[in-house]
Amino acid sequence: MNATRLIPLTLSLGLLLAAGQAAADEATAKTNGCLACHAVDKKMVGPSFKSIASKHKGEANAADKLAASVRAGGKGTWGQVPMPPQAKISDADLKKVLAWILAQ
Repeated sequence: MNATRLIPLTLSLGLLLAAGQAAADEATAKTNGCLACHAVDKKMVGPSFKSIASKHKGEANAADKLAASVRAGGKGTWGQVPMPPQAKISDADLKKVLAWILAQ
C-alpha cells in the first residue's frame, strides 16, 4: 500500500478509536450515575459537561480540583442545588470520566 492511501486510512482509524473511547467514557459516566444530574451539552440538575470543561479550560490542575469536588460534593459553584459526595466511583473510573468531561 502506498503512503497516499495509508495516511487517510491511519487518520480514519484514529478517529474511530477516539469515538469508541469517548463512547466508553460516556458509558462509564452513565454507569456511575453522573448522567442522572448532568448532560453533555445542556444544564439539568447540575451543569453540562461542556460548561464544566469550558470553565476549567487551560487549568493545569483541573482534573485534580474536580476529583476533589466530586469526592467531597459541594454547593454554590453552579447554583444552590448541592452535589452530594460521590464516594462510590472508583479512582480509575473518576479519572476516566473527568478526562472525558474536560475533553468536551
